[in-house]
Amino acid sequence: MFDKLDDILIHYEELMLMLGDPEVTQDTKRFTRLMKEQAELAPIVEAYKRYKQARQDMEDSLGMLEDESDEELRELAKEELSDAKKRIEELEHELKILLLPKDPNDDKNIILEIRAGAGGDEAALFASELYRMYLGYADSQRWKVEIISLNENGIGGFKEVVAMVTGKGAYSKLKYESGVHRVQRVPETESGGRIHTSTATVAVMPEAEEVDVQIDMNDCRIDVMRASGNGGQCVNTTDSAVRLTHMPTGIVIYSQTEKSQLQNKEKAFRLLRSKLYDMELEKKQNSEAEERRSQIGTGDRSEKIRTYNFPQGRVTDHRIKLTLYKIDSIMNGDIQELLDNLIAADQAAKLAKMNEN
Repeated sequence: MFDKLDDILIHYEELMLMLGDPEVTQDTKRFTRLMKEQAELAPIVEAYKRYKQARQDMEDSLGMLEDESDEELRELAKEELSDAKKRIEELEHELKILLLPKDPNDDKNIILEIRAGAGGDEAALFASELYRMYLGYADSQRWKVEIISLNENGIGGFKEVVAMVTGKGAYSKLKYESGVHRVQRVPETESGGRIHTSTATVAVMPEAEEVDVQIDMNDCRIDVMRASGNGGQCVNTTDSAVRLTHMPTGIVIYSQTEKSQLQNKEKAFRLLRSKLYDMELEKKQNSEAEERRSQIGTGDRSEKIRTYNFPQGRVTDHRIKLTLYKIDSIMNGDIQELLDNLIAADQAAKLAKMNEN
């Protein structure tokens, strides 16, 4: 590990020299690429420098203990030695995590798809609440959320909602949200006060660029139609809605949120690219079954990952056996604690697998 860190440190110093070269600064493309590489390596380099300093502090304290006869100074050296050893241990763990292979999709924007599952209208209401939860979290991260398609049930619930979430590290933070979310509560329509269980399925897909997925236009059928809606001024009166069918996979995408047919078509293709890319990712994960088992829920869409129990005010993530009693703030978008624990569990599983090898 330390040989690798020494190589990274040398390469980082070379990068810093290159970034100061006037020839490089004039080449925008090269300068941007080098800046991105420098930014990715900076946290590793900073942690390694702190580690080296802690090692030096430990050596100095040991030297003082050997040479010093003054009892007060020896006590001080013992304290500094204990502190340095603790920092070394913490920094070794931090460096191991920083050196874990990076998911190439982590920096991508995402397509978020939420579908009502079992439970009829109550499931649709829960799907709309999940969407608002992610909207609240995205707002706290200063991400932009744009609806691609929406199918409402008329009483405020969503049968299905698909949105593009644009922002730094969106996939790295929300990729663990894919799966079946379960709600337990007494529906407003229930006169007997019995607790019902409903579900909604969440899919988080990295946005695919054109270079990631090539779509053959001969495989696609595009139908143009008038947008449907609940009435009012917002409903389009022109044939601007687009239904895109991808024949080889049977994927059908309906886009009607824009007033322009061209924009709806563009949104539909963005979603199709991401769906095809996600299918490829899933195939890859299935073929690497052993590796996928070391990850926390970024694969199986049918996995029941979380329960939101309103009568008890709790949210339980079943993958990491974590229960938090703050359902109201979670439903308002305060999901950072859940995400931090999922990321930590995923890193721990990957570290354990790396140590096995």
